[in-house]
Amino acid sequence: MDRLVYTSMSGAKHLLARQDTLAQNLANVNTTGYRADVVALRAVPARGQEAGTRVFAVETTVGWDMKTGPMATTGRSLDIAVQGPGWIAVQGIDGNEAYSRAGNLQITAEGTLVLPNGTPILGDGGPITVPQDAQLSIAPDGTISAKLAGQTALSQVGRIKLVNPEESDLVKGLDGLFRTRGGEPAEVDPNVRIAEGTLEGSNVNVVEAMIGMIAAARQFEMQLKLMQTAEQNEQKAGTLISNM
Repeated sequence: MDRLVYTSMSGAKHLLARQDTLAQNLANVNTTGYRADVVALRAVPARGQEAGTRVFAVETTVGWDMKTGPMATTGRSLDIAVQGPGWIAVQGIDGNEAYSRAGNLQITAEGTLVLPNGTPILGDGGPITVPQDAQLSIAPDGTISAKLAGQTALSQVGRIKLVNPEESDLVKGLDGLFRTRGGEPAEVDPNVRIAEGTLEGSNVNVVEAMIGMIAAARQFEMQLKLMQTAEQNEQKAGTLISNM
């Protein structure tokens, strides 16, 4: 009887976690370059001398969907999108190197190239700074050229660090940025290319996420009913034993 309690209790717990994941994905459906989180569950026997018949539901694969999001042409020179596999190197809040697919770049009052949330874009020597009021263009290899007012010639002011580490070597942080498992900076990949005037949207499938939330809610209700059934069975068994 208690096997049913273990299974339904752990299943309900992780279904709530799945709801949180799906809600997080839906909240980022309009986030540039966002990668949808994926959660999978499996049954695992409990360990212990007297727990061999108990089975838990646990998360077996917590990862993310790596398929490319939809591309939208904006015509804005500071909008870039990675073409195919690859990442844009940024500086996380902890000061360490991280990676993103977001390419809606902004320029701060100090001339630092950042994402809309203030995350600095990294170049060969650290965060990239550009001249104020300059006309910028970004080449497919990440090279940034600037043309100042009154000048006709372009001058190179930096190059965005583009990398392409193995997917298995990446982990996703709570800030939505990816990092290498060991924390070491990834090597520059000269084969990674970007497109200027283009943005990659979120790869969240709204329909699938909504269906997943409905299914998870119904499964959660089923787990609660199973726990109620287990309680009722226990009460009936207790009654039978007391009448013997």
